[in-house]
Amino acid sequence: MNNFKIKIGALLSSAMMMVAVSCSDDFLEVPPTGLLAEAQLTSLAGIEASLIAAYSQVNGRGNRLASPSNWVWGSIRGGEANKGTDPGDFSTINPIQRFEVNAASGNVGDKWNGAYEGIARCNNVLRLLQNPGEDVTESDQVRIAAQARFLRAHYYFELKKLYGDTPYVDENVDYGSGLEDVSNNQDLYPFIEADFQYAIDNLPATQGQVGRVNSWAAKAYLAKVYLYEAKYSNAKTLFDDVIANGVTSNGLKYDLVPYYEDMFRGANDNHQESVWAYQSAANTGSVNNANPEFDLNWPYNTGPAGPGNCCGFFQPTFSFVNAFRTDANGLPLLDKTYNDAANRVKNDMGIQTADAFTPDAGNLDPRLDHTVGRRGLPYLDWQDHPGAAWIRNQPNGGPYSPKKYVYTRTEQGSYQDNSSWTPGYTGINFMIIRFADVLLMSAEADIETGNLESARAKVNRVRERAMNSKLEREDGTMAANYVISTYDDVWTSADAARTAVRMERMLELGMEGHRFYDLVRWNTVQAELDYYFALDGTLLSAALGGASFTDKHKLLPIPQDQIDLVGSDILIQNPGF
Repeated sequence: MNNFKIKIGALLSSAMMMVAVSCSDDFLEVPPTGLLAEAQLTSLAGIEASLIAAYSQVNGRGNRLASPSNWVWGSIRGGEANKGTDPGDFSTINPIQRFEVNAASGNVGDKWNGAYEGIARCNNVLRLLQNPGEDVTESDQVRIAAQARFLRAHYYFELKKLYGDTPYVDENVDYGSGLEDVSNNQDLYPFIEADFQYAIDNLPATQGQVGRVNSWAAKAYLAKVYLYEAKYSNAKTLFDDVIANGVTSNGLKYDLVPYYEDMFRGANDNHQESVWAYQSAANTGSVNNANPEFDLNWPYNTGPAGPGNCCGFFQPTFSFVNAFRTDANGLPLLDKTYNDAANRVKNDMGIQTADAFTPDAGNLDPRLDHTVGRRGLPYLDWQDHPGAAWIRNQPNGGPYSPKKYVYTRTEQGSYQDNSSWTPGYTGINFMIIRFADVLLMSAEADIETGNLESARAKVNRVRERAMNSKLEREDGTMAANYVISTYDDVWTSADAARTAVRMERMLELGMEGHRFYDLVRWNTVQAELDYYFALDGTLLSAALGGASFTDKHKLLPIPQDQIDLVGSDILIQNPGF
C-alpha cells in the first residue's frame, strides 16, 4: 500500500529523467532536457511509470479545485459548507458560493485543466501501448490499458458533472492531427460507459498494489454513471452485484466500517468500505502526495493544541448542521422543518470563547459530531472545540469547523506532513466512492424500479452503523443527546422513499463533495438552495446576503480562455453565459 503511494510521487520525477550511453559521435546529439528516449517510454517500466503519472493526477497535484473531493464544486455549492475564513482570502471562491461566476471568473477552469491533464496522461499511456517494447506482453497491455481507461472515464465524468459536454479526445487525436478542431457537441456518456465497461471486462478482482483500481470499483463507478443518466435498471443490476459479491483491491469483502469515524483514519486506509480512494502519503518529499487540496481547510489559530493551524476555510453551514436534528423516534425531520427556529441546533455564533455557552440538548444524529466541529464537544483527540478561538471570522463563515479527513493528535508525523508552510497536509486516503455511497445509490435505483423494501433495508443498514457510532467523552458519557433509529414502517410511497434516501445521503456523505451534484440530478437544486439561502443568507449576511441560485448555474460556463484558444465556433458556451 505505502509502496504504491510513494511511487506515485517518485515515478513522476523519474519519468522525466533521461539516460544516455554512447560510444560514438552520437554523444554530440543532446536531446532536450526532460525528454525520454522512445525505447525507455515504450518499455514495461516506462509505460508503468506513465500509468502511475495518470494515477497521480487524480488528486489534482496541488490544484485545489481539481480534486475529486469537490469541496467547492460539490459541498460549498451544495449548501453544506461555506467558504469561510476572511472575505478577502481566496476571494475567487466568493462568487462561486454566491452563484455569480461568469466564463472569465477565477477558478472556473481549475477542474477543466486538472481533468484534461489527467486525460492527457491516460491517452499517453494508451498511445504508448500501440507500439510497446519487446518486454511488454499482451497481458501487460490489457492490464495497463484497463487501468488507463478507468482513470480516463473518471476524468471525463468529473468534467461531465461540472461543465456538461466537453471536447472528447482519445489516444488517437493529438496536436496537429485534429485536436484543436474537436468540439463539445458530443455526449460524453457513451465514451465514459465504454471505458468503464472495458475496465470491468479486463481488470482483476484484486491487485497486488491496493491503490490500483479493480473490476469491482469499475462496476460501482459505471453503476453511478448509469444512475446519473437515469438508467435505473442498468444501475440496479450492477449495484446488486457489487453489494453481494464485491471486494476491495486488497480482497476485503465490501462492508461498512463498524464505527463511523474510523473510516477517516490513516491507519485504516483501504478498509472494507473503500471502493476507490486516491492514495495519499505524508513525508514523501512532495506535499502534492498528501491531500494538497485540503491545506487551507482547518480550524484557525489552533497552535499546538489543534490540527492544521490555518486557515479557516470550508466551514459547515447552519442549514447542514440543523439537518441532523431527529424527532422523538430518532428519525430525520423529513418535512423540512429543521431550519425552523424551534428545531435549529443551538450554536455559539457571536459568542466569544470566554463567554458561557450551553450546547444543544435536543435529539441529534451522531454523524453530526463526526462531521462537524462544534463548541464544547471533543474535536477528535485534541481537546474540546473552544469555539470562536478556532474560527477565523465568524460573521463570514459561521461557528463550525470541518472534521472529516482531519488528522488526529496521534497521527502527527505519520499520517500528517510537516515539510511545508503548514502542517495541514495529510496522508489519509480520500475515498472517491465508498460502500455507504454504493448502498444509498443502489437504494435510489431500487425506488425507481419499484423495489421500495429493498431500498429501506439498505438505508437501514447505513443508519444501523450510525446508531453504533455515538461520540463519547473520555469519561464514557455521550458527547450530545443522540437519538437515532431505523425506518421500521414498510415503505409504500415512492415519493416518501425518495425523500428519505435523499436526506440520508446528506447525513451520511456530508462534506464529501456529493451534495450539489445530487441536487442537480434530482432536479431539486432550486428548492434546496432557496431553503439554504433563506437561513444562512440571513445569519451570514456579509457573505451570503442577497445570494441566490438560478437555473443556468447547474453547469459551470466553459472557461473563456479555452474558447479564446480555439474559437466560439468550435467550443460552444453553456446556456446563459
